[in-house]
Amino acid sequence: MLNVVVLMGRLVADPELRHTPNNVAVTTIRIAVDRNYSKAGAERQTDFIDVTAWRQTAEFVCRYFTKGSMIAVQGSLRVDNYTDRDGNKRTRYDVQADNVSFCGSKRESGNYEENRSYHNAGNTSSSSNSNSQQSSTPAASAPAAAPAYSSGDTGDFQELPDDDDLPF
Repeated sequence: MLNVVVLMGRLVADPELRHTPNNVAVTTIRIAVDRNYSKAGAERQTDFIDVTAWRQTAEFVCRYFTKGSMIAVQGSLRVDNYTDRDGNKRTRYDVQADNVSFCGSKRESGNYEENRSYHNAGNTSSSSNSNSQQSSTPAASAPAAAPAYSSGDTGDFQELPDDDDLPF
């Protein structure tokens, strides 16, 4: 069986970090996602989708995202059936976020320093920083220096002779 949801959209409001009675961090955000199609002459339609993030993923979202930020979410669809106060049966759909990432430029995403995405698989977590440079200055300040490999600097590499076998 497969239950995978991948979304990219903009936050409708600033995320708010809450804690359960057991002190587990949680946030529920709503993202606006444009539909891929529209009828000829009609205005493009937007879906508003609820997303719930837990633990470090929730803390990451609340720390680095604000209203209007572009966000990518990978997770699973959860369906809750319940009875409201008036006795009506209701169904609620939301996405349980497993992986959250920035989608826009640094300027669009605001001040983020150490993480570009956050992945949470089950109860274990890890952060990814392979494509971004750590910086102690805000993203809106002067651009960071380009990595050494883009300028052709080979100072950190050892040249291998052409007639030798590869070391791996």
